[in-house]
Amino acid sequence: MNEAIELAHRQGFLTTASLMVAGPAAGDAIRRARRLPELAVGLHLVAVEGDASLPGSPPFGSDQLRLGIDYAFNPRARRALAAEIDAQFRAFAATGLRLDHANAHKHMHVHPTVGRLLIETGLGFGLRALRIPAEPPALMRALGVKQGLAALTLYRWTAVLRHMARRANLVTNDWVLGLTWSGHMTIDRLRRAAPLLPPGLGEIYFHPATAKNALLQRLMPDYEPEAELAALLDAELRTALGPARVWPSRRP
Repeated sequence: MNEAIELAHRQGFLTTASLMVAGPAAGDAIRRARRLPELAVGLHLVAVEGDASLPGSPPFGSDQLRLGIDYAFNPRARRALAAEIDAQFRAFAATGLRLDHANAHKHMHVHPTVGRLLIETGLGFGLRALRIPAEPPALMRALGVKQGLAALTLYRWTAVLRHMARRANLVTNDWVLGLTWSGHMTIDRLRRAAPLLPPGLGEIYFHPATAKNALLQRLMPDYEPEAELAALLDAELRTALGPARVWPSRRP
């Protein structure tokens, strides 16, 4: 995945990436990012399905419902979460990379407790921008995609996170594309979507990789990371998006 991100930035239209500071290839990712000064890098907070940053802490489980209940109602779990969020921001700061934004693995920051702690802690580390995983239902309808109740509920629920971010004076995107088609952001789909993208600040996000190793096969068995990399490198797609569609970093 790190190799694909570097390729997509150097040869394609990728402008931004998010870093899991406790991920198994974090060191390699940091080295690559340091030699890509125009790549905007943010923190990809892990609060589910991943490794903790704090020494001795067990990996996060993959049961989002159980974790969500613990974060909301278990004081001990909230204290551990707060300490872990602080540790991940500190680990990012130690890389020397400029913090462009933050988001969370599996969009866990839409949980009010996680979102609040991410914002409160992030502000102390210079956080300026936050991803809101709001994929417009109107856009998906225009693309012929029928969304279920869960997707429509998530879209409405993101208003809570957006409100918290705006109260903290954080930059937020108006919409995203990549949620419904997660892992399947292919050239054909992006060419269909390009002329239909709504106005405002948007984020088109991908999970590219040059190959699907054993870990990716276990965690994302149905994803198409090589096809997503091909989309990011496609010259015709870049033209279809147009220069106004490839947003620059939020750096001053």
